[in-house]
Amino acid sequence: MQTTQVDYFPILMQTLLAIGFVVGTIFVSSLLGPKRNSLNKDKNFECGIESVGNARIPFSVKYFLVAILFVLFDVEVIFMYPWAVNFRDMGFEGLMKMGIFMFLLIVGFFYVMKKKGLEWE
Repeated sequence: MQTTQVDYFPILMQTLLAIGFVVGTIFVSSLLGPKRNSLNKDKNFECGIESVGNARIPFSVKYFLVAILFVLFDVEVIFMYPWAVNFRDMGFEGLMKMGIFMFLLIVGFFYVMKKKGLEWE
């Protein structure tokens, strides 16, 4: 079966609708929103605390390690949703593949726990 340009029309329409919605929302909110500028309102705001000192203070490597591990262990949920939806259709082969995936995930989790990657000092 050969695809034609007409087959991509729904994708194009959805993309144009999404871009149009974003641009339209920004445009309408700029028209309807209040426009009151003042010296106090235009100041930088950082959680109610006055900005003092250099903003280039280095973060601890532990912070980035925890952030990367969170993303790593959070992404596996993305792989579990399609598996859960198609669980019955995939049969025993799908169960084995997900078992291997979960085993590797748990091994990685225990490795991180052994290396104390999630502990703050």
